[in-house]
This record gives sequence, C-alpha cells and structure tokens, in this order.
Amino acid sequence: MNIELLPGLIFVLAFGSLMAAFNLLSKKRPPFHLREIFAFSKLGRAIGLSVEAGTRLHLSIGRSGIINPESASALVGLNALERITKVSLFSDKPPLATSGDNSIAILSQDVLHDVYRSIKAESRYDPYMGQLAGLTPLSYAVGTTPVIYDEQVSTNVLLGHFGSEVSLILDAAERSGSISLAGSDNIPAQAVIYATAKEPIIGEEIFATGAYLNSGTMHTTSVLVQDIARWVLILVILGGAFLKLLGVL
Repeated sequence: MNIELLPGLIFVLAFGSLMAAFNLLSKKRPPFHLREIFAFSKLGRAIGLSVEAGTRLHLSIGRSGIINPESASALVGLNALERITKVSLFSDKPPLATSGDNSIAILSQDVLHDVYRSIKAESRYDPYMGQLAGLTPLSYAVGTTPVIYDEQVSTNVLLGHFGSEVSLILDAAERSGSISLAGSDNIPAQAVIYATAKEPIIGEEIFATGAYLNSGTMHTTSVLVQDIARWVLILVILGGAFLKLLGVL
C-alpha cells in the first residue's frame, strides 16, 4: 500500500465508524436537530406547488463522472433525484434530470426507473426523463437551457459538479421566471451560484442534502459526524499553531 494514502484511509474508516455508531444511537434517542437551511425549506414548498400547478421540476446533476474525485456531488444529486421523484410521483409532469456525463445520465435513468418499479408503475417510466445534455461544459449548458424553456419547468435544482457554465443555466432559469436552487462542490461555481441563484446552497451544505430531504438516518448522522470532524480539524490546526509558537515543531 502507498504510505501516502494511509492518512486518507484512516480518516475514511474513522468517519464511517462514527457514522455507524451514531446511527445506532439515533434509534434509541430522538432525531438530531438540524438547523434550518432556507434553500431546502423552499425546495419542499416548490415541490408541492409544482405538483398542484401541473408544472415540472428540473434537476441538473452536473458533469462529473462516477469514478472522478468529484463524484460525491454527483451522488448527492442522484439521491436528491430519487427523493424528489418519490414525493412528486403523481404529478402530471414528473421530474426531469439532465447531466453532463454519460455514466451519470445512465444512473439517473436507473434511479427513475427504480422509483417507478417500486410502486409497480413501470409503464409510466420514460427514459427521456433522464437526459444527457452535453459532454463538454458549454454543450452541457446549451443542452440544458431548452429543457428549462420548453418543459414548463417551475423549479430548477442544480446539485453536482459545475464550472462557470452554471451561469448560463441559472440565467435561463431567471429569464424563464422559474425558481433556482443550486449548490456545487466547485469553488468558482459556488461564487457564480451565490451571485445568481435565487436560493444558493453554500459550501459543504450540498453534502447535507440527503439529511434535509429525509433520505434516512445515515444521512442525518453524517451531518453530525461532519461537524465533529470539522471541530477536530480546528483543534489540530490550533494545536499545531500553538506548538509552533512554542518552538516544539
């Protein structure tokens, strides 16, 4: 094993162990309280309104592949697609997903198919609901904008890995009069989202999406473990700075 990978492996094992431990504890105590994130509160209301009005909800999952370092944000988008589809199953216009990677497009179709299969309504499933919009940043943005304009979309949810091309998608949402909620793991995209999205999801809040969409206790406990890891990292940094000040390091 490459010794350079050992710290990362230890961190992953410790993180996973804490998640499992807190997940067991959560079954014996009341659920953990989550602070309000207005974007997710707005998303819940937007789903209900889209079902009532017969409009469509569009989820854009970004352009990261499943084996890339940025795949975590794509998995967040796929999980959100599953939860949103389950909530709005009986809408006249079911949710539609776009992505900029062929593997994610296939997985989005599989997620949608699995949701319809779970309620024995496979005849209502349409592969068109999981679209590959483009394989390059610009073609992805250009391929996504017609969906916003032509599919009677009332709410756009952007969760995944984006670059500066996200501004084109958000501009299309603004021009169409639809609501936009967006979050990304990419810092330049976060800057664009903060300036242009109606409801930005800031920083690592994107990785709390599953918890706020009630995807399961493991998602909720992951938020708690993230907070613990954050405080441990802060203490390590402060401890290192103090030891450096004393001349120990």
